Amino acid sequence: MHQSLYMKEDLYTSRKSYEKGALSEKSVANNPLQQFKSWYSECLESGGVVEVNAMTLTTIDLEGFPRGRVVLLKKYDAFGFYFYTNYDSEKGKSIEINNKVSLSFFWPNMERQIIIKGTAKRTSNLDSEKYFHSRPKGSQIGALVSNQSTVIKNRDVLENHLKELELEYENKEVPKPTNWGGYIVTPLTIEFWQGRPNRLHDRIRYTLDKGSWIIQRLAP
Repeated sequence: MHQSLYMKEDLYTSRKSYEKGALSEKSVANNPLQQFKSWYSECLESGGVVEVNAMTLTTIDLEGFPRGRVVLLKKYDAFGFYFYTNYDSEKGKSIEINNKVSLSFFWPNMERQIIIKGTAKRTSNLDSEKYFHSRPKGSQIGALVSNQSTVIKNRDVLENHLKELELEYENKEVPKPTNWGGYIVTPLTIEFWQGRPNRLHDRIRYTLDKGSWIIQRLAP
């Protein structure tokens, strides 16, 4: 490799001290979904994060490699965490082969992250229809335009198809594509991470065992 093309940049001095909070086994909720709700609400109220519901979804791809991408959490309840996508996308195909996934949230304004390990399955068609028709019409049409994750010639392919469908559905309801809908990730473990000084971070993990949640502290 030519020296002019070789770039080196060490980040040894790029660091900060985490001092905005603490987390203990005694202070957390008995149920991790309640703890998630508490942290999510606090992050919303504090400001500083544009999309608090942005999360990294990691799947195992068809070649056996882990693959992460940011998706948006659209709902959570006692059963798990919901997101919506094209079932024929790379993530959709990966989940069909191996439904073991990970979700992670990072909220730097609060010096917190949450890591969720669980299994993903499709939500009902009724649930998918309800969410699809709650989206702006442009987003609904966009779901029809894009064969997600497939190779296309150029951007014009998308723009031209979009214009055609905008005219077609100008005065009528956009149908939900049959290959588009929701997934729910049912958690098996949920870890809450709070940054602390000297890299002695607080890590509290909930593990589902025979229907009950076991709470444990992990070394940082």
